[in-house]
Amino acid sequence: MQDLVIQGFTPPLRLADFRLAAFDMDSTLISIECIDEIAAVAGRGAEVAAITEAAMRGEISDFKDSLRRRLALLQGVPASVLEHVLRERLQFNPGARELCAALKAAGLKLLLVSGGFTYFTSYVAEQLGMDFVRSNELELADGRLTGGLVMQAWGEICDGEEKRRMLLQCCAELGCQPSQAMAVGDGANDLPMMSVAGLSVAYHAKPKVREQAMVAINQGGLQSLLGLLQ
Repeated sequence: MQDLVIQGFTPPLRLADFRLAAFDMDSTLISIECIDEIAAVAGRGAEVAAITEAAMRGEISDFKDSLRRRLALLQGVPASVLEHVLRERLQFNPGARELCAALKAAGLKLLLVSGGFTYFTSYVAEQLGMDFVRSNELELADGRLTGGLVMQAWGEICDGEEKRRMLLQCCAELGCQPSQAMAVGDGANDLPMMSVAGLSVAYHAKPKVREQAMVAINQGGLQSLLGLLQ
């Protein structure tokens, strides 16, 4: 497998032509799938991880259903597990900080859009200087996960279609075209936003995502994307 695969356009690209960069979180900006780590700490890892893998590969077409199934398995898990995962297991992928810093320095706005959870996206967004964030909020009762999510003003579950809608909403707010946005992800639920962006980047991604992206980074860090942008 080639380290960097370019398809669908001829470089070089001009960084100045872009106004927005949208990022998935789990397995893209960070090295873990947070829901799998929560399940692993709680002793329910194998079953949850299997559903996550199938969903990210596109073998389960309904992301909302797959998320609800995984959350149901976490009912009753102490909220303290979230803190443990954040402090002990969450690590940024190589080049994440460098790429985001370079894009911000070039004047781009950054969007973090995740099928993961606000407990983690809040931290990642603060660390990387995100301008927009959309993700799911875990419901807690008596210090434990209920197995459900909190309804937010925009809806309950950030799935692939919501990622796409959020990218388009941010473009409208910035007064730019979707062709002036780049989208970076690794799983099947990133494909809708990648399909409307001017540049789609698959990072250490599932086969279905690698095949459809304009750029696939298969080895090394996220900062390698900067080599394509002048």
